[in-house]
Amino acid sequence: MAALDSESPAPEPLANSVAPSGADSRYLISDLCVFLESYLPPEQISECYRAYLFGAEAHEGQKRKSGEPYIYHPLAVTRILAEMRMDHQCLIAALLHDVIEDTQIAKEQLAADFGEAVAELVDGVSKLTQIDFKTRAEAQAASLQKMLLAMTRDIRVILIKLADRLHNMRTLDSMSAEACRRISRETLEIFAPIANRLGINWVRVELEEHGFAHYWPWRRHVIQRAVQRTSGARLEMVSTVETALKRVLHQEDIQGSVEGRRKHLYGIYRKMKEKSRGFSELVDVFAFRVTVDRVDTCYRVLGLVHNLYKPVPGRFKDYIAIPKANGYQSLHTALVGPQGIQIEIQIRTEDMHRVAESGIAAHWMYKTGSQVPSSPTALAADWLQNLLEMQREAGNSVEFLEHVKVDLFPREVYVFTPKGCIISLKRGATIVDFAYAIHSDIGNSCVAARIDRRMAPLSTGLRSGQTVEIITAPGARPNPGWLNFVVTAKARVNIRGHLKKVKSREARAFGKRLLNAELSAFSINIDGVDPIRLATYLEDAHLRDLGELLDDIGLGNRLATLVARRLVGVEGDDAPSRAVSDGDAHSHRLSIRGTEGMVVHFARCCLPIPGDDITAVFSPGRGIVVHRTECRNLGSLETKGDKRLNVEWSEKPEGEFSTEIRVEVSNRRGVLAVVAGAIAEQGSNIENVQTTEKDGMITDLGFQLQVSGRAHLARIMRRLRLIQLVTRITRVTRS
Repeated sequence: MAALDSESPAPEPLANSVAPSGADSRYLISDLCVFLESYLPPEQISECYRAYLFGAEAHEGQKRKSGEPYIYHPLAVTRILAEMRMDHQCLIAALLHDVIEDTQIAKEQLAADFGEAVAELVDGVSKLTQIDFKTRAEAQAASLQKMLLAMTRDIRVILIKLADRLHNMRTLDSMSAEACRRISRETLEIFAPIANRLGINWVRVELEEHGFAHYWPWRRHVIQRAVQRTSGARLEMVSTVETALKRVLHQEDIQGSVEGRRKHLYGIYRKMKEKSRGFSELVDVFAFRVTVDRVDTCYRVLGLVHNLYKPVPGRFKDYIAIPKANGYQSLHTALVGPQGIQIEIQIRTEDMHRVAESGIAAHWMYKTGSQVPSSPTALAADWLQNLLEMQREAGNSVEFLEHVKVDLFPREVYVFTPKGCIISLKRGATIVDFAYAIHSDIGNSCVAARIDRRMAPLSTGLRSGQTVEIITAPGARPNPGWLNFVVTAKARVNIRGHLKKVKSREARAFGKRLLNAELSAFSINIDGVDPIRLATYLEDAHLRDLGELLDDIGLGNRLATLVARRLVGVEGDDAPSRAVSDGDAHSHRLSIRGTEGMVVHFARCCLPIPGDDITAVFSPGRGIVVHRTECRNLGSLETKGDKRLNVEWSEKPEGEFSTEIRVEVSNRRGVLAVVAGAIAEQGSNIENVQTTEKDGMITDLGFQLQVSGRAHLARIMRRLRLIQLVTRITRVTRS
């Protein structure tokens, strides 16, 4: 969020009635060198020229889709970066950014000729072309993951990639319609938000406009026509407001500039979509920027404009006192302007304006070197650290990319720690999101919280200005239910990462139990398996070690019966009979304790509880699902022994198990409370209640209860039968 509040799309000059054309000159190396003379010493310009000759030779004979020599593209990318006043290493890498990917030049050769830093930059931008992926989505995700991780080592990687994508979008017309849509979607979903996250507003706006034009051309055309129809009528209003603002500044002897702007087309479209409004319902399509010399002058101007036009309640935001996540600072206020048209005014200093437009690139353009906590460079470093954490916890590149997408669209709220530190969070964030934003360990051990000194549920959504205190406990662990309400990528990826580790441990232990239960038919256990046969099986199955095999068995991805036969060298009919006697069959059943965790699931159709006759079926990726033996949903699996598992309850099952009962009662006032009280007397927790009135006299009460087993359930039902208003009780099965 660089130049405007996330609710208010960034404006563009009124003179531009269409998106930036990006009509790109075919830059010559001589033009580039002349431009570089404005800020680089001669020896560094010579290095850039040498890199150009190297790249031109490497790309010799290659042409772009447009038919022009390929070297024009690296030159144009380098010119974009030169306009940001990037250092000579970054410019050299830009000139060579495609040689590893598209030519026979190796990274080692680049390092030898231009230095290790340049080689790392080029490698960071290059796609993964040496690996075969199952789908285009996997390939895209892996390449983007590689680039983002390279960016955490050197931020210049993403600046080169943004310049590369910007030039590609300027010249996208030469691509096929399908490619245009695919590239434009990726630009809108990934690269424009990254430019926004780094505060490089002008790059973000141009990427969005080109992406909008190619991904939704008709929608853009409709909005453009609507803007053109209203622009003529409102130009006079814009001129009136500009004149009034300049007059006020002059009267108060304030040195500053005023610029009236129209928000760019994609920003208008995004706001229409977010607020579900038509174009005619948007009231702040026009915005004005007032740029002054000092921070205190910004607040003086704010008072002047509020005196000039009536402010809209609730539409003032102070991003100077509380900068945005990318370092953007400005005062935003909405006013009712001439003719009752709502306008937006942004007030900032010259330094704030440079940061708003250039973001982290201002570090090179103006050599600010600012490392204060709110500077774009420091904030970018914090974001990159979060990316590294997400990479460690994400299961694969596709999941990592999804987390990054979530992280790239923050609509912020600002809350305080008890010590007064400001934490910026995505709008809709909860207490758990706040805990993880402070530190992963705080989130993992969070058990309760106070908002403004009052206890609040962990799922409570946060509002700007609140003070949140997190209460932790040493033995606490993330709850899977948190995934139902957290909204930030950092919280989601940490919770999932922890659950995966827990599930992996549970799967390994359960897999070992399953395999040993099957091997017991051959009078051995896993420790007694021939090591050579085990190694051969692992190699054939493309598994790293025994632990990975046990994981697969525990998660239901491999059947313990088939694995056991392979490990003992027995196939098909050579296996010993599993039905020699009732006692033998019983000895090979797997005991269900109720503490197996996330690898044993109890079917929702029949809700088995200890004491029921049970059987289990394998569910790939989940483990096993336990059913009551009479459950009709077992269907054809009853006859498929390789999909079924003989199980029984252990002698002392642990925990509570869900079941459902239906209680038919006479329709009297207070009967629900009487029945619920009787259930509570028997030590059962009611998870859910549903009432259905059959007629004026009878009501069905459906209870979902937690019980320890059939004996516990029987006690509850006997107690309910003693209630005079109860006419019938049945246990419910959904099968």
